[in-house]
Amino acid sequence: MEARPTAVLIADQLRARIIDGSFRLGEQVTEAAIAQQLNVSRGPVREALQRLSQEGLLVSHRNRGVFVLELSPADITEIYVARQAVETAAAREILAAGEPAVGKAVRQLARIIARLPDAVAARDWAKVAELDLRFHTALVAASGNARLSRMFVTLAAESRICMVHVKISYRRFNELVAEHQELVDLLAAADAEGLHQALVRHMETAAADLTASMLETRGTPEAVEPEAVHSEGLQSA
Repeated sequence: MEARPTAVLIADQLRARIIDGSFRLGEQVTEAAIAQQLNVSRGPVREALQRLSQEGLLVSHRNRGVFVLELSPADITEIYVARQAVETAAAREILAAGEPAVGKAVRQLARIIARLPDAVAARDWAKVAELDLRFHTALVAASGNARLSRMFVTLAAESRICMVHVKISYRRFNELVAEHQELVDLLAAADAEGLHQALVRHMETAAADLTASMLETRGTPEAVEPEAVHSEGLQSA
């Protein structure tokens, strides 16, 4: 860490450790332990924990302490419903901006997709998950809407936590490249309604896959169907 660490730097480190699985779901995180590990005072650690609690990655229980978020199937549904809302809104804004915004977004997303086939062929789950979230983060960023991007930061972190802690492999590994390429093609074609529907399908299927894998991990397998989420279609620019 830097000589004079700030609460933001500490929060960044703790966020990364939560996302990569260094902290277990439901594990208690204490000011004293973190301060000792990082060799800092407890003040900025307390502020960092408050920041992560506001982001939803930590949960504070009165008279008990602060704990890493525990995820349930209902949480997965909520995360992906929220992601659907943010990403379809971002897509609308990109299309509304027209060129050169659309072309720039298409090129950025295509560069990320180009790295997916090798990761899929190697069955490199961690790399696929990283590229998947990088793709969707870039999609939201391309909208130019800072508030959508800020909202997506927490959703992306929660999505990554799902992927890391559920420890699944994609159930539709071989379809991933085609699914993401479809999103790029629809964006390039300025097909507003087609892009909206493709994003909805993508989010619903991802949520269903993660939920099914979570239930299997817990020893309670059951069929999970993608949950339909009704929202307004995209409007062409």
